[in-house]
Amino acid sequence: MGADDGAEVVLRLDRITKRFGALTANDTVSFALHRGEVVGLLGENGAGKTTLMNILFGHYTADEGSVEVFGKPLPPGNPRAALGAGIGMVHQHFTLADNLTVLENILLGTRSMWRPGLGRRKARDRVGRLSADFGLAVHPDARVGSLSVGERQRVEILKALFRDARILILDEPTAVLTPQETTALFDTLRKAVALGLSVIFISHKLGEVMTITRRVLVLRHGRIVGEVATADTDRHRLAEMMVGAEVTAPKPTERQPGAPLLSLRGVCTPDRGNAPGLRGVDLELRAGQITGLAGVSGNGQSALAGLIGGLERPETGTMVLDPASHEAWSPRAALGAGIARIPEDRHKTGVVADFTLAENAVLECYAAAPFSRAGWMNWPEIDRFAARIIDTYDVRCPGPRTRIRLLSGGNMQKLILGRALDPGPRVILANQPVRGLDIGAVTFVHAQLIAARDAGAAVLLISEDLDEIMALSDVIHVIYEGRLSPGFARASKTPAELGVWMAGHGFAGAEHAA
Repeated sequence: MGADDGAEVVLRLDRITKRFGALTANDTVSFALHRGEVVGLLGENGAGKTTLMNILFGHYTADEGSVEVFGKPLPPGNPRAALGAGIGMVHQHFTLADNLTVLENILLGTRSMWRPGLGRRKARDRVGRLSADFGLAVHPDARVGSLSVGERQRVEILKALFRDARILILDEPTAVLTPQETTALFDTLRKAVALGLSVIFISHKLGEVMTITRRVLVLRHGRIVGEVATADTDRHRLAEMMVGAEVTAPKPTERQPGAPLLSLRGVCTPDRGNAPGLRGVDLELRAGQITGLAGVSGNGQSALAGLIGGLERPETGTMVLDPASHEAWSPRAALGAGIARIPEDRHKTGVVADFTLAENAVLECYAAAPFSRAGWMNWPEIDRFAARIIDTYDVRCPGPRTRIRLLSGGNMQKLILGRALDPGPRVILANQPVRGLDIGAVTFVHAQLIAARDAGAAVLLISEDLDEIMALSDVIHVIYEGRLSPGFARASKTPAELGVWMAGHGFAGAEHAA
Protein backbone atom coordinates (compact mmCIF):
# COMPACT_ATOMS: atom_id res chain seq x y z
CA MET A 1 0.00 0.00 0.00
CA GLY A 2 1.42 3.42 -0.78
CA ALA A 3 2.72 5.95 -3.20
CA ASP A 4 3.37 5.79 -6.89
CA ASP A 5 6.99 5.30 -7.95
CA GLY A 6 7.22 8.96 -8.96
CA ALA A 7 6.07 10.29 -5.58
CA GLU A 8 8.10 12.85 -3.66
CA VAL A 9 10.94 11.48 -1.51
CA VAL A 10 10.19 12.68 2.04
CA LEU A 11 13.02 10.86 3.81
CA ARG A 12 16.43 9.72 2.64
CA LEU A 13 19.03 7.86 4.70
CA ASP A 14 22.46 7.73 3.05
CA ARG A 15 25.09 5.20 4.17
CA ILE A 16 24.22 5.37 7.88
CA THR A 17 26.80 3.65 10.09
CA LYS A 18 26.70 3.41 13.88
CA ARG A 19 29.16 1.60 16.14
CA PHE A 20 29.05 0.79 19.83
CA GLY A 21 32.62 -0.17 20.64
CA ALA A 22 33.45 -3.27 18.61
CA LEU A 23 29.79 -3.78 17.65
CA THR A 24 28.59 -2.29 14.35
CA ALA A 25 24.85 -1.82 14.88
CA ASN A 26 24.22 -0.18 11.47
CA ASP A 27 26.52 -0.75 8.51
CA THR A 28 26.17 1.67 5.55
CA VAL A 29 22.36 1.60 5.54
CA SER A 30 20.66 3.56 2.74
CA PHE A 31 17.00 3.81 1.74
CA ALA A 32 14.32 6.34 0.76
CA LEU A 33 10.72 6.80 1.89
CA HIS A 34 8.16 8.35 -0.46
CA ARG A 35 5.19 10.54 0.26
CA GLY A 36 2.07 8.51 0.93
CA GLU A 37 3.57 5.04 1.34
CA VAL A 38 3.96 2.47 4.11
CA VAL A 39 7.33 0.69 4.21
CA GLY A 40 7.88 -2.32 6.42
CA LEU A 41 11.18 -2.62 8.30
CA LEU A 42 11.96 -6.18 9.37
CA GLY A 43 14.84 -7.89 11.11
CA GLU A 44 15.75 -10.13 14.00
CA ASN A 45 16.14 -8.69 17.49
CA GLY A 46 19.54 -7.01 17.49
CA ALA A 47 19.55 -6.53 13.71
CA GLY A 48 19.81 -2.75 14.08
CA LYS A 49 16.22 -1.57 13.49
CA THR A 50 15.85 0.32 16.76
CA THR A 51 19.31 1.88 16.46
CA LEU A 52 18.49 3.09 12.95
CA MET A 53 15.19 4.61 14.05
CA ASN A 54 16.85 6.26 17.06
CA ILE A 55 19.34 7.90 14.68
CA LEU A 56 16.46 9.12 12.53
CA PHE A 57 14.64 10.52 15.57
CA GLY A 58 17.75 12.16 17.01
CA HIS A 59 18.36 9.98 20.06
CA TYR A 60 21.63 8.71 18.57
CA THR A 61 24.16 10.37 16.28
CA ALA A 62 25.45 8.34 13.35
CA ASP A 63 29.21 7.82 13.08
CA GLU A 64 28.92 8.12 9.31
CA GLY A 65 26.21 9.01 6.80
CA SER A 66 23.43 11.58 6.64
CA VAL A 67 19.65 12.00 6.85
CA GLU A 68 17.48 14.28 4.70
CA VAL A 69 13.84 15.12 5.44
CA PHE A 70 11.80 16.78 2.68
CA GLY A 71 15.04 17.54 0.87
CA LYS A 72 16.73 19.29 3.81
CA PRO A 73 19.55 17.89 5.99
CA LEU A 74 18.33 16.77 9.41
CA PRO A 75 20.61 17.99 12.24
CA PRO A 76 22.03 14.88 13.96
CA GLY A 77 21.28 14.05 17.58
CA ASN A 78 18.40 16.51 17.93
CA PRO A 79 14.94 15.02 18.70
CA ARG A 80 13.37 18.51 18.68
CA ALA A 81 14.62 19.04 15.13
CA ALA A 82 13.15 15.67 14.13
CA LEU A 83 9.78 16.61 15.64
CA GLY A 84 9.93 19.99 13.95
CA ALA A 85 10.60 18.30 10.61
CA GLY A 86 7.40 16.28 11.02
CA ILE A 87 8.78 12.95 12.27
CA GLY A 88 6.74 11.10 14.89
CA MET A 89 7.92 7.92 16.59
CA VAL A 90 6.20 5.31 18.74
CA HIS A 91 9.03 3.61 20.61
CA GLN A 92 9.14 -0.11 21.33
CA HIS A 93 10.02 0.72 24.95
CA PHE A 94 7.91 3.48 26.35
CA THR A 95 9.06 7.05 27.01
CA LEU A 96 6.33 8.15 29.40
CA ALA A 97 6.34 9.87 32.81
CA ASP A 98 4.54 7.56 35.27
CA ASN A 99 3.61 10.37 37.67
CA LEU A 100 1.76 12.40 35.02
CA THR A 101 -1.67 11.81 33.49
CA VAL A 102 -2.28 10.57 29.97
CA LEU A 103 -3.17 14.10 28.81
CA GLU A 104 -0.09 15.62 30.47
CA ASN A 105 2.15 13.04 28.80
CA ILE A 106 0.65 13.84 25.42
CA LEU A 107 1.14 17.57 25.99
CA LEU A 108 4.65 17.14 27.42
CA GLY A 109 7.15 18.91 25.19
CA THR A 110 4.53 20.70 23.09
CA ARG A 111 4.33 23.76 25.38
CA SER A 112 5.38 24.96 28.82
CA MET A 113 3.67 22.95 31.56
CA TRP A 114 3.57 26.03 33.82
CA ARG A 115 2.36 28.90 31.65
CA PRO A 116 -1.27 30.04 31.89
CA GLY A 117 -3.63 28.88 29.19
CA LEU A 118 -2.18 25.41 28.74
CA GLY A 119 -5.06 24.60 26.38
CA ARG A 120 -6.14 21.47 28.21
CA ARG A 121 -9.75 21.65 27.07
CA LYS A 122 -8.88 21.81 23.36
CA ALA A 123 -6.17 19.20 23.83
CA ARG A 124 -8.59 16.89 25.66
CA ASP A 125 -11.12 17.23 22.85
CA ARG A 126 -8.49 16.47 20.24
CA VAL A 127 -7.17 13.44 22.14
CA GLY A 128 -10.76 12.21 22.40
CA ARG A 129 -11.21 12.49 18.63
CA LEU A 130 -7.92 10.68 17.96
CA SER A 131 -8.85 7.95 20.45
CA ALA A 132 -12.17 7.41 18.73
CA ASP A 133 -10.70 7.50 15.21
CA PHE A 134 -7.96 4.98 15.98
CA GLY A 135 -9.83 2.76 18.43
CA LEU A 136 -7.28 3.55 21.18
CA ALA A 137 -9.43 3.95 24.27
CA VAL A 138 -7.63 5.38 27.30
CA HIS A 139 -8.83 7.84 29.94
CA PRO A 140 -7.07 11.21 29.59
CA ASP A 141 -6.98 11.78 33.37
CA ALA A 142 -5.54 8.38 34.30
CA ARG A 143 -2.05 8.35 35.82
CA VAL A 144 0.30 6.58 33.43
CA GLY A 145 1.87 4.72 36.36
CA SER A 146 -1.47 2.97 36.95
CA LEU A 147 -1.86 1.81 33.33
CA SER A 148 -1.16 -1.63 31.93
CA VAL A 149 1.57 -2.18 29.35
CA GLY A 150 -1.00 -2.21 26.54
CA GLU A 151 -2.62 1.01 27.67
CA ARG A 152 0.78 2.72 27.79
CA GLN A 153 1.38 1.71 24.19
CA ARG A 154 -1.90 3.37 23.22
CA VAL A 155 -0.71 6.58 24.89
CA GLU A 156 2.51 6.45 22.85
CA ILE A 157 0.54 6.15 19.61
CA LEU A 158 -1.74 9.03 20.60
CA LYS A 159 1.26 11.16 21.57
CA ALA A 160 2.76 10.79 18.09
CA LEU A 161 -0.54 11.43 16.31
CA PHE A 162 -1.19 14.56 18.42
CA ARG A 163 1.94 16.22 16.98
CA ASP A 164 0.72 16.17 13.35
CA ALA A 165 3.51 13.93 12.16
CA ARG A 166 4.00 13.73 8.39
CA ILE A 167 6.40 10.80 8.76
CA LEU A 168 5.32 8.26 11.36
CA ILE A 169 7.50 5.46 12.72
CA LEU A 170 5.35 2.71 14.25
CA ASP A 171 7.13 0.03 16.30
CA GLU A 172 4.76 -2.90 17.04
CA PRO A 173 1.67 -0.61 17.05
CA THR A 174 -1.00 -3.35 17.11
CA ALA A 175 0.34 -5.51 19.91
CA VAL A 176 -2.59 -4.62 22.19
CA LEU A 177 -5.48 -4.48 19.72
CA THR A 178 -8.26 -6.92 18.92
CA PRO A 179 -8.56 -8.07 15.29
CA GLN A 180 -11.41 -5.60 14.80
CA GLU A 181 -9.35 -2.73 16.28
CA THR A 182 -6.37 -3.64 14.11
CA THR A 183 -8.61 -3.51 11.05
CA ALA A 184 -9.91 -0.10 12.16
CA LEU A 185 -6.36 1.20 12.71
CA PHE A 186 -5.30 0.01 9.26
CA ASP A 187 -8.35 1.68 7.72
CA THR A 188 -7.35 4.95 9.42
CA LEU A 189 -3.75 4.59 8.25
CA ARG A 190 -4.94 4.05 4.69
CA LYS A 191 -6.96 7.28 4.85
CA ALA A 192 -4.00 9.17 6.33
CA VAL A 193 -1.60 7.75 3.74
CA ALA A 194 -3.98 8.79 0.97
CA LEU A 195 -3.64 12.32 2.34
CA GLY A 196 0.14 12.16 2.21
CA LEU A 197 1.29 10.58 5.50
CA SER A 198 4.37 8.35 5.13
CA VAL A 199 4.88 5.43 7.52
CA ILE A 200 7.76 3.18 8.55
CA PHE A 201 6.02 0.11 9.97
CA ILE A 202 8.05 -2.16 12.25
CA SER A 203 6.32 -5.38 13.25
CA HIS A 204 7.06 -9.03 13.84
CA LYS A 205 3.53 -9.93 12.75
CA LEU A 206 4.29 -10.80 9.15
CA GLY A 207 0.62 -11.06 8.25
CA GLU A 208 0.19 -7.40 9.21
CA VAL A 209 3.27 -6.44 7.22
CA MET A 210 1.80 -8.14 4.16
CA THR A 211 -1.54 -6.36 4.71
CA ILE A 212 -0.47 -2.75 5.28
CA THR A 213 2.89 -2.20 3.53
CA ARG A 214 3.82 -1.39 -0.08
CA ARG A 215 7.38 -2.68 0.16
CA VAL A 216 9.61 -4.26 2.79
CA LEU A 217 13.22 -3.69 3.83
CA VAL A 218 15.03 -6.44 5.73
CA LEU A 219 17.97 -5.81 8.08
CA ARG A 220 20.35 -8.52 9.20
CA HIS A 221 23.44 -7.86 11.35
CA GLY A 222 23.08 -4.13 10.72
CA ARG A 223 22.95 -4.28 6.92
CA ILE A 224 20.03 -4.19 4.49
CA VAL A 225 20.02 -7.68 2.97
CA GLY A 226 16.84 -7.37 0.96
CA GLU A 227 14.18 -5.04 -0.41
CA VAL A 228 11.04 -6.44 -1.98
CA ALA A 229 7.62 -5.24 -3.08
CA THR A 230 5.02 -6.72 -0.74
CA ALA A 231 2.96 -7.92 -3.68
CA ASP A 232 5.91 -10.01 -4.89
CA THR A 233 6.60 -11.95 -1.67
CA ASP A 234 4.94 -13.90 1.14
CA ARG A 235 5.34 -14.46 4.87
CA HIS A 236 7.51 -17.53 4.47
CA ARG A 237 10.00 -15.73 2.22
CA LEU A 238 10.13 -12.70 4.53
CA ALA A 239 10.91 -14.96 7.50
CA GLU A 240 13.73 -16.61 5.55
CA MET A 241 15.17 -13.21 4.62
CA MET A 242 15.12 -12.10 8.27
CA VAL A 243 16.76 -15.19 9.72
CA GLY A 244 18.89 -16.25 6.76
CA ALA A 245 17.54 -19.81 6.92
CA GLU A 246 14.37 -21.88 6.70
CA VAL A 247 11.90 -21.07 9.53
CA THR A 248 9.36 -23.69 10.60
CA ALA A 249 6.84 -22.77 13.26
CA PRO A 250 6.37 -25.48 15.92
CA LYS A 251 2.91 -27.00 16.20
CA PRO A 252 1.64 -28.81 19.30
CA THR A 253 0.17 -32.24 18.68
CA GLU A 254 -3.15 -33.31 20.15
CA ARG A 255 -2.81 -35.02 23.52
CA GLN A 256 -4.96 -35.92 26.49
CA PRO A 257 -4.42 -33.51 29.41
CA GLY A 258 -3.69 -34.76 32.90
CA ALA A 259 -5.08 -33.80 36.28
CA PRO A 260 -5.63 -30.19 37.33
CA LEU A 261 -2.52 -28.73 38.96
CA LEU A 262 -4.13 -25.39 39.82
CA SER A 263 -7.84 -24.59 40.04
CA LEU A 264 -9.73 -21.35 40.66
CA ARG A 265 -13.34 -21.50 41.81
CA GLY A 266 -15.41 -18.34 41.94
CA VAL A 267 -12.33 -16.23 42.59
CA CYS A 268 -12.63 -12.45 42.99
CA THR A 269 -9.78 -10.01 43.59
CA PRO A 270 -9.95 -6.26 44.28
CA ASP A 271 -9.51 -3.63 41.59
CA ARG A 272 -6.12 -1.87 41.58
CA GLY A 273 -6.57 1.72 40.43
CA ASN A 274 -7.94 1.59 36.88
CA ALA A 275 -7.04 -2.09 36.53
CA PRO A 276 -9.99 -4.42 37.14
CA GLY A 277 -9.70 -7.37 39.47
CA LEU A 278 -11.12 -10.83 38.83
CA ARG A 279 -14.88 -11.32 39.03
CA GLY A 280 -16.05 -14.85 39.81
CA VAL A 281 -13.36 -16.63 37.80
CA ASP A 282 -13.40 -20.41 37.33
CA LEU A 283 -10.28 -21.84 35.73
CA GLU A 284 -8.36 -25.12 35.63
CA LEU A 285 -4.72 -25.45 34.60
CA ARG A 286 -4.15 -29.10 33.74
CA ALA A 287 -0.95 -31.08 33.40
CA GLY A 288 0.19 -31.41 29.78
CA GLN A 289 -2.06 -28.62 28.52
CA ILE A 290 -1.54 -25.06 27.25
CA THR A 291 -4.39 -22.81 28.36
CA GLY A 292 -4.53 -19.60 26.33
CA LEU A 293 -5.91 -16.36 27.74
CA ALA A 294 -6.98 -13.86 25.06
CA GLY A 295 -8.18 -10.33 25.65
CA VAL A 296 -7.50 -6.65 25.09
CA SER A 297 -4.88 -5.35 27.52
CA GLY A 298 -6.21 -4.02 30.83
CA ASN A 299 -9.14 -6.41 31.26
CA GLY A 300 -7.86 -8.38 34.26
CA GLN A 301 -4.85 -10.21 32.84
CA SER A 302 -2.57 -8.54 35.39
CA ALA A 303 -4.85 -9.56 38.25
CA LEU A 304 -4.84 -13.19 37.14
CA ALA A 305 -1.08 -13.22 36.61
CA GLY A 306 -0.57 -11.57 39.99
CA LEU A 307 -2.75 -14.16 41.69
CA ILE A 308 -0.98 -17.15 40.19
CA GLY A 309 2.45 -15.58 40.78
CA GLY A 310 1.73 -14.97 44.46
CA LEU A 311 1.32 -11.18 44.32
CA GLU A 312 -2.45 -11.33 44.90
CA ARG A 313 -4.72 -13.40 47.13
CA PRO A 314 -8.38 -14.30 46.50
CA GLU A 315 -10.79 -11.86 48.12
CA THR A 316 -13.52 -14.46 47.73
CA GLY A 317 -13.53 -17.92 46.18
CA THR A 318 -10.85 -20.58 46.44
CA MET A 319 -7.56 -21.45 44.78
CA VAL A 320 -6.57 -25.10 44.92
CA LEU A 321 -3.03 -26.32 44.28
CA ASP A 322 -1.83 -29.87 43.75
CA PRO A 323 0.07 -30.49 45.96
CA ALA A 324 -1.52 -28.14 48.46
CA SER A 325 0.51 -25.22 49.76
CA HIS A 326 0.52 -24.94 53.55
CA GLU A 327 1.94 -21.42 53.85
CA ALA A 328 0.40 -18.02 53.25
CA TRP A 329 0.15 -17.32 49.53
CA SER A 330 3.07 -15.20 48.37
CA PRO A 331 5.70 -15.14 45.60
CA ARG A 332 7.88 -17.41 47.77
CA ALA A 333 5.00 -19.84 48.19
CA ALA A 334 4.32 -19.80 44.44
CA LEU A 335 7.96 -20.58 43.66
CA GLY A 336 7.93 -23.32 46.28
CA ALA A 337 4.84 -24.84 44.65
CA GLY A 338 6.70 -25.16 41.34
CA ILE A 339 5.16 -22.16 39.58
CA ALA A 340 7.52 -20.49 37.12
CA ARG A 341 6.84 -17.03 35.74
CA ILE A 342 7.73 -15.29 32.49
CA PRO A 343 6.66 -11.73 33.36
CA GLU A 344 4.77 -9.33 31.11
CA ASP A 345 7.41 -6.58 31.15
CA ARG A 346 10.90 -8.06 30.94
CA HIS A 347 12.57 -4.71 31.57
CA LYS A 348 10.47 -3.59 34.55
CA THR A 349 9.80 -6.84 36.42
CA GLY A 350 11.80 -9.53 34.60
CA VAL A 351 15.40 -8.44 35.11
CA VAL A 352 17.60 -5.96 36.97
CA ALA A 353 19.23 -4.01 34.14
CA ASP A 354 22.60 -3.38 35.81
CA PHE A 355 22.97 -6.97 37.07
CA THR A 356 24.92 -9.48 35.01
CA LEU A 357 23.34 -12.43 33.23
CA ALA A 358 24.61 -14.67 36.03
CA GLU A 359 23.02 -12.52 38.72
CA ASN A 360 19.74 -12.33 36.82
CA ALA A 361 19.75 -16.08 36.23
CA VAL A 362 19.44 -16.77 39.97
CA LEU A 363 17.23 -13.84 41.00
CA GLU A 364 14.44 -16.19 42.11
CA CYS A 365 16.58 -18.95 43.61
CA TYR A 366 19.79 -17.31 44.88
CA ALA A 367 19.19 -18.43 48.49
CA ALA A 368 18.79 -22.10 47.55
CA ALA A 369 21.43 -24.79 47.14
CA PRO A 370 23.71 -25.02 45.25
CA PHE A 371 23.80 -21.24 44.65
CA SER A 372 24.50 -20.28 48.26
CA ARG A 373 26.38 -21.90 51.13
CA ALA A 374 25.87 -20.78 54.72
CA GLY A 375 24.72 -17.38 53.48
CA TRP A 376 27.56 -16.93 50.97
CA MET A 377 26.99 -16.83 47.22
CA ASN A 378 28.51 -19.75 45.32
CA TRP A 379 29.64 -17.77 42.25
CA PRO A 380 31.34 -20.64 40.37
CA GLU A 381 28.07 -22.62 40.50
CA ILE A 382 26.03 -19.54 39.53
CA ASP A 383 28.32 -18.92 36.55
CA ARG A 384 27.97 -22.57 35.46
CA PHE A 385 24.17 -22.34 35.70
CA ALA A 386 24.10 -19.12 33.66
CA ALA A 387 26.49 -20.61 31.10
CA ARG A 388 24.17 -23.61 30.72
CA ILE A 389 21.19 -21.33 30.05
CA ILE A 390 23.25 -19.29 27.58
CA ASP A 391 24.22 -22.44 25.68
CA THR A 392 20.87 -24.26 25.84
CA TYR A 393 18.71 -21.26 24.98
CA ASP A 394 21.10 -19.62 22.48
CA VAL A 395 21.48 -16.38 24.43
CA ARG A 396 23.82 -14.35 22.24
CA CYS A 397 26.18 -12.47 24.57
CA PRO A 398 29.89 -12.32 25.50
CA GLY A 399 29.35 -14.40 28.66
CA PRO A 400 27.68 -14.79 32.08
CA ARG A 401 29.27 -11.61 33.49
CA THR A 402 27.76 -9.38 30.77
CA ARG A 403 25.38 -6.66 32.01
CA ILE A 404 21.95 -7.76 30.86
CA ARG A 405 20.99 -4.22 29.76
CA LEU A 406 23.46 -4.66 26.87
CA LEU A 407 21.42 -7.53 25.38
CA SER A 408 18.69 -7.21 22.73
CA GLY A 409 15.11 -7.84 23.84
CA GLY A 410 15.08 -11.31 22.30
CA ASN A 411 18.23 -12.46 24.07
CA MET A 412 17.03 -10.99 27.36
CA GLN A 413 13.80 -12.96 26.96
CA LYS A 414 15.73 -16.17 26.29
CA LEU A 415 17.59 -15.72 29.58
CA ILE A 416 14.29 -15.26 31.44
CA LEU A 417 12.85 -18.29 29.66
CA GLY A 418 15.83 -20.44 30.64
CA ARG A 419 15.64 -19.24 34.24
CA ALA A 420 11.96 -20.21 34.39
CA LEU A 421 12.12 -23.56 32.59
CA ASP A 422 15.46 -25.01 33.69
CA PRO A 423 14.20 -26.46 37.02
CA GLY A 424 11.32 -28.26 35.24
CA PRO A 425 8.33 -26.37 36.76
CA ARG A 426 4.87 -27.86 37.29
CA VAL A 427 2.98 -24.69 36.29
CA ILE A 428 4.28 -22.04 33.87
CA LEU A 429 2.87 -18.52 33.86
CA ALA A 430 3.85 -17.21 30.41
CA ASN A 431 2.67 -13.58 30.30
CA GLN A 432 3.27 -11.99 26.86
CA PRO A 433 6.29 -14.32 26.34
CA VAL A 434 7.13 -13.16 22.79
CA ARG A 435 6.10 -9.49 22.83
CA GLY A 436 8.47 -7.56 20.56
CA LEU A 437 10.49 -10.63 19.52
CA ASP A 438 11.55 -11.50 15.98
CA ILE A 439 10.29 -14.56 14.10
CA GLY A 440 13.35 -16.64 15.01
CA ALA A 441 13.09 -15.86 18.72
CA VAL A 442 9.30 -16.40 18.63
CA THR A 443 9.77 -19.83 17.08
CA PHE A 444 12.31 -20.76 19.75
CA VAL A 445 10.16 -19.58 22.69
CA HIS A 446 7.08 -21.36 21.34
CA ALA A 447 9.04 -24.59 20.89
CA GLN A 448 10.21 -24.44 24.52
CA LEU A 449 6.67 -23.89 25.82
CA ILE A 450 5.38 -26.83 23.77
CA ALA A 451 8.24 -29.01 25.06
CA ALA A 452 7.39 -28.06 28.66
CA ARG A 453 3.75 -28.90 28.01
CA ASP A 454 4.72 -32.25 26.52
CA ALA A 455 6.85 -32.94 29.61
CA GLY A 456 3.74 -32.56 31.78
CA ALA A 457 3.69 -28.90 32.79
CA ALA A 458 0.50 -26.87 32.92
CA VAL A 459 1.04 -23.69 30.87
CA LEU A 460 -1.03 -20.52 31.14
CA LEU A 461 -0.30 -18.45 28.03
CA ILE A 462 -1.43 -14.82 28.39
CA SER A 463 -1.11 -12.94 25.13
CA GLU A 464 -2.72 -10.08 23.22
CA ASP A 465 -1.57 -11.71 19.96
CA LEU A 466 -4.57 -13.75 18.90
CA ASP A 467 -2.54 -15.65 16.28
CA GLU A 468 -0.20 -16.84 19.03
CA ILE A 469 -3.08 -17.89 21.27
CA MET A 470 -4.79 -19.84 18.48
CA ALA A 471 -1.57 -21.52 17.30
CA LEU A 472 -0.40 -22.83 20.69
CA SER A 473 -3.40 -23.26 22.98
CA ASP A 474 -5.20 -26.52 23.64
CA VAL A 475 -8.05 -24.57 25.22
CA ILE A 476 -8.77 -20.82 25.00
CA HIS A 477 -10.47 -18.48 27.47
CA VAL A 478 -11.23 -14.81 26.83
CA ILE A 479 -11.04 -12.26 29.66
CA TYR A 480 -13.12 -9.08 29.65
CA GLU A 481 -13.44 -6.64 32.56
CA GLY A 482 -12.29 -9.34 34.96
CA ARG A 483 -14.72 -12.00 33.76
CA LEU A 484 -13.64 -15.22 32.10
CA SER A 485 -15.37 -16.87 29.16
CA PRO A 486 -16.00 -20.60 28.95
CA GLY A 487 -13.10 -22.65 27.62
CA PHE A 488 -13.06 -23.08 23.84
CA ALA A 489 -11.30 -26.09 22.35
CA ARG A 490 -8.55 -25.57 19.78
CA ALA A 491 -9.89 -24.54 16.35
CA SER A 492 -13.49 -24.30 17.60
CA LYS A 493 -13.62 -20.49 17.22
CA THR A 494 -12.53 -18.17 14.40
CA PRO A 495 -10.52 -15.01 15.13
CA ALA A 496 -13.63 -12.92 14.46
CA GLU A 497 -15.68 -14.99 16.92
CA LEU A 498 -13.02 -14.63 19.60
CA GLY A 499 -12.86 -10.91 18.79
CA VAL A 500 -16.56 -10.64 19.65
CA TRP A 501 -15.80 -12.05 23.11
CA MET A 502 -12.74 -9.78 23.46
CA ALA A 503 -15.02 -6.77 22.85
CA GLY A 504 -17.38 -8.01 25.58
CA HIS A 505 -20.32 -8.89 23.34
CA GLY A 506 -20.05 -12.63 23.91
CA PHE A 507 -20.45 -12.14 27.66
CA ALA A 508 -23.67 -10.20 27.16
CA GLY A 509 -25.00 -13.00 24.97
CA ALA A 510 -24.01 -15.63 27.52
CA GLU A 511 -25.73 -13.70 30.33
CA HIS A 512 -28.89 -13.32 28.20
CA ALA A 513 -28.90 -17.05 27.43
CA ALA A 514 -28.46 -17.85 31.12
